Amino acid sequence: MDQKQIREALWTDGYARLGMLLSATECRDLRALYADDARFRKHIDMARYRFGEGDYRYFAYPLPETIARLRKALYAELAPIADEWMKALGLEHKFPPALEEFLALCEQHGQTRPTPLLLHYRKGGYNCLHQDLYGEIVFPFQIVIGLSDPQTDYDGGELLLVEQRPRAQSIGHALRLEQGEAVVITTRYRPVKGTRGFYRANLRHGVSRIAKGERYTLGIIFHDAA
Repeated sequence: MDQKQIREALWTDGYARLGMLLSATECRDLRALYADDARFRKHIDMARYRFGEGDYRYFAYPLPETIARLRKALYAELAPIADEWMKALGLEHKFPPALEEFLALCEQHGQTRPTPLLLHYRKGGYNCLHQDLYGEIVFPFQIVIGLSDPQTDYDGGELLLVEQRPRAQSIGHALRLEQGEAVVITTRYRPVKGTRGFYRANLRHGVSRIAKGERYTLGIIFHDAA
C-alpha cells in the first residue's frame, strides 16, 4: 500500500493495512526472542491485571535491529498524517519529522522506557479492549504485525478495533493478520468529519479469544513510557 492509500484508509477507517513487512524467517526469529529474558525490560501476565488471558513482554533498549528499523521508517511515514489529524482537531501540536527527535521530546517529559512489545496467547487467550497510553506524549498511530501463521498456528485471535462516537453506537472491526502482515491502527482518538467540523472519535483495540493453537504478535508503539 502506498502513502496515499495509507492516508486515505486512516482518514476513512482509523486503520490501514500495510501489507507484508516481515518474512516468515524474520517472524520466527522474533518469536524465538520471547524466551530470552535479557532482551526485555518487563513481563506482564494479563490475567493478573484483568487485561485478558495471555502475556506480553516489553523490549529493553537497544531494540532488535529489525524492530528499530521498522519503528524509525514507519514513524517518518506517519508523522505528516499525525500532524494533519492534530490540525483537524484544532490541537496546536506538530510531531517532529524523525523518530530520534520525537523520542527526545518523550525524554523531556520523563518518558524513557521502550514500548515495542511481543504478545503471546494460547488457546482460550484474549486481550481486553484498551489504549496504549504511557505518559503525556502520545503518538496517534501504532503498528501491529502478525508473527504466527493463522493457516497453521492458530484459529480465532482476530485483532479487534472499536470506535466510539459521541451520541452514537460504536463501530467494530475484526482483522485477521497473516504472518508478517502489518496494520497501522489509531492509538487513542481520530478526527471524524461532522456537520460542524471535525470531532474526536475514541478507539480501543484488543484480541478475540484464541480458539486453538498459539499466537504471537509484535506491537510497535512509537512513544516511550514514563
